[in-house]
Amino acid sequence: MEEVNSENWKQLNFNVDSLWLINERDKSGKHANVYHGNFIPQIPNQLIRRYTSEKELVLELFTGSGTTLYECESLNRDYIGFDINDEIINHVNLKMVGTTINYCINNCDVTDTACFDESMKTSLKNVQKDKVDFLIAHPPYMDIIQFTDKDGDLSHINDLNIFLIKLKNAFANSLPYLTKGKYFAIVMGDVYKKSEVIPLGFYTMYMIKKNFRVKLKGIIVKNIEGNRGKLGTQNIWKYRAMKSDYYLFKHEYIFVFKKEF
Repeated sequence: MEEVNSENWKQLNFNVDSLWLINERDKSGKHANVYHGNFIPQIPNQLIRRYTSEKELVLELFTGSGTTLYECESLNRDYIGFDINDEIINHVNLKMVGTTINYCINNCDVTDTACFDESMKTSLKNVQKDKVDFLIAHPPYMDIIQFTDKDGDLSHINDLNIFLIKLKNAFANSLPYLTKGKYFAIVMGDVYKKSEVIPLGFYTMYMIKKNFRVKLKGIIVKNIEGNRGKLGTQNIWKYRAMKSDYYLFKHEYIFVFKKEF
């Protein structure tokens, strides 16, 4: 973790509030909003700077379009990632040509223990590390956006209990590689099914607390105004909500945990 003292705390500028209001996503550098479900670069930037130091190792369970990896590159952190989508992995690898950080992305289902362990052992050897210093996960929100047609893709699961079991398997596979006393974060939103809010974020938080020896260090609510799916249609969505009985989703949760085992 970055050392905070009376001289540097203002320059570090960590957001320690539990409400993060973000006007628009960072589009600088390699970031591009070309992939449904990719998350806001400001989130991994804040978390990586706060919970790791330069040259430490970040593990990500769902690489997606590379948002966290690009932040690791700009912040001089090493990176191991996983994704089931080989096309997006190829896209990200092309953008990382010439990088100076140690990184690798594995085409692997993170709920598959044998595949995950084999990939992690090879990856740790490649980046010349023994353990992970920070873990971050931004899973699909059940079947709201389906990313691939592959078996094992969590974005095909429409049953809450099955989804949570699969997610638990992913963390059972990955958390042993995180150093004891280090931190991990889950970015998760809620879903709306059958005319009812399903608080997927809180179900996920409870699943982690119930199954792993961890301390919950923060529940952050994030809101961003520049939602690509609703840009230019705010009035339509507001009208529909007012005509009905629901509220518009503008939030996601960031759950921060400290590993105790």
